[in-house]
Amino acid sequence: MYPRMASITQDMRFRLSLIKYAEKFGVSKAAVKYKTNRQYIYRWKQRYDGSWDSLRDRSRRPLHHPNQHTPQEISLISHMRRRNPNAGLVIFWVKLMQRGYSRSISGLYRFLRKQKMMAVKPANPKYVPKPYNVKFVPFFLF
Repeated sequence: MYPRMASITQDMRFRLSLIKYAEKFGVSKAAVKYKTNRQYIYRWKQRYDGSWDSLRDRSRRPLHHPNQHTPQEISLISHMRRRNPNAGLVIFWVKLMQRGYSRSISGLYRFLRKQKMMAVKPANPKYVPKPYNVKFVPFFLF
């Protein structure tokens, strides 16, 4: 497998030519020629440090979320799940609430699903028909 830095994309080549043109003729002329706005050019000029890697797209993934589960809540959930591996979602949530968990049941569901800690539902038992007795009714002619 090739390393990620080996490929130079079309967007990166575009950004490099945009920066070089802007340094030679100015940002306004570059914005007109490349059909983009000046803020875009200033952003890439500031980010460019001479390497191809600086022209690469960065991840838009957030580093954290203000409402994510705290480490205390995560440890409470993992300890409770270890002790109650087969408890259903509602029963598990009620037990957590009794021990200080304050989130909604849907938030707990999303967390459990993401961490692959959902209870495994046992398969339904196979249907076995019961033998039934047929009552014989004699046919009488009167």
